[in-house]
Amino acid sequence: MMHIVINRLQDFIFFYPFFMSYLWMIGGTVHFLALEHGRTRSPRALRMAGMPKVAIIVPCYNEESNARRVLHHLAALQYANYEIIAVNDGSRDRTGDVLNELSAEIPHLTVVHHSKNEGKAIGLTTAAVVTDAPFLMCIDGDSLLGDDAIEWMLEHFISDPNVGAVTGNPRIRTRTSLLGRMQVGEFSSIVGLIKRTQQVYGRIFTVSGVITMFRKSALADVGYWSSDMLTEDIDISWKLQCNDWRVAYEPHALSWILMPETLKGLYKQRLRWAKGGIQVLFKYWGTLMSARRIMMWPLFIEYLLGIAWAYSMSFILLLAAIGTVYSLPEDWNVALVPHWHGMLLVATCVLQIIVGCLIDRRYDEKLLFYILDTVWYPLAFWLINMVTTVVALPAIALRRRGKRAVWTSPDRGIQHEQQARH
Repeated sequence: MMHIVINRLQDFIFFYPFFMSYLWMIGGTVHFLALEHGRTRSPRALRMAGMPKVAIIVPCYNEESNARRVLHHLAALQYANYEIIAVNDGSRDRTGDVLNELSAEIPHLTVVHHSKNEGKAIGLTTAAVVTDAPFLMCIDGDSLLGDDAIEWMLEHFISDPNVGAVTGNPRIRTRTSLLGRMQVGEFSSIVGLIKRTQQVYGRIFTVSGVITMFRKSALADVGYWSSDMLTEDIDISWKLQCNDWRVAYEPHALSWILMPETLKGLYKQRLRWAKGGIQVLFKYWGTLMSARRIMMWPLFIEYLLGIAWAYSMSFILLLAAIGTVYSLPEDWNVALVPHWHGMLLVATCVLQIIVGCLIDRRYDEKLLFYILDTVWYPLAFWLINMVTTVVALPAIALRRRGKRAVWTSPDRGIQHEQQARH
């Protein structure tokens, strides 16, 4: 009996990632051919809509080393009708002073100060309340927004009044280490393909917190962001879609961001993502019982399968480790990587990296240079997900309900740290 259980677990461990990888590759390719290739912007549509006002919201926590560059970059955008709102959320460094200095230099910049660390969700909601703009572009304090990102995103809102949010295409600019360069490929071969596949399907698991535009009336309809959610971007995505607002993905809308370049920083980031995803499942499982939300079920089930995969993989690895020390019954023996599975795994990783980079190279001209650094990253992606998911599930199950989610300073890469010291 145990032999059958172990075999079934091993089949699930290997074939679930394979199925998802090919699903993402097919979905990404369909998206590129049907919704991306040859598409151009329509400036006339924006002019006919009256060039609606956009508020660019930049919540900041300890962004002293990034604020000046980010806000000067935003001030130089060519869109005709926008304002910038920077929220200093109780920073412990000189972020507040830097923002005050910039407010004297940039006429259309408004600075809001919180006396203590309230959390990103509160910062975003504060800015949303003080502006009269009908559309809110929300970015992070390290994000360099693409010059035409506003225009690309606005077209979705103008063409479809049911669109509540449009998420963009984050590109990595921390490339000084192997870990940083691997994530360059990850955002194309995994994140980009997933977003494209979900766009084809019609529901998106999460917008990107570093670049998303919202319809303010949609946010008001769902009560804005939730202050107790560890990942406010995942939560607002589900809030909107569970209330019949559509969420879209726009790959032409770029945002150049900083990412962790240390294992510790990467682990902390991915653990927060895992906790946030699981927290959303706990919050919305009852809401999904309604048949009118049936389109959200595949996203919910897929994430549940991902949790099951993480625990199955952990169990098999533990069994293999025990088997190297103690003598286990013969039918408990575990073959972690059978020969043909291993070859199929390598081939899938290579193909996924190539497909993702070929699609995204129009947005990142040097993307193909990083293929050799990232060719095996899908394997690392699944292993990182395994560890963080196994740790996150009990942490969220035991977390006090309603506890405020506040800021922690992220790892912004080796190069960023060196610049900050100087």
